[in-house]
Amino acid sequence: MMIKPGISALEKCVEDGCRYILVTMAAKRARMLGKNDDCMVSCDSDNPVSKAVMEISCGKIGYKPVKFEEK
Repeated sequence: MMIKPGISALEKCVEDGCRYILVTMAAKRARMLGKNDDCMVSCDSDNPVSKAVMEISCGKIGYKPVKFEEK
């Protein structure tokens, strides 16, 4: 099964194209969708991961990088 949009398009949605951040965002959102959270975009699939990826690609889901200060 192919997830659309592809990974190259999704990498543009996160800082520096970091796949780790992308996977973490998709997994966290998919868990929320699996617990009957409403999808923010229309999607043909019932799969929570596909819905999460579509939301990320549409810019509905994002993240804030956390900067730790050293003492």
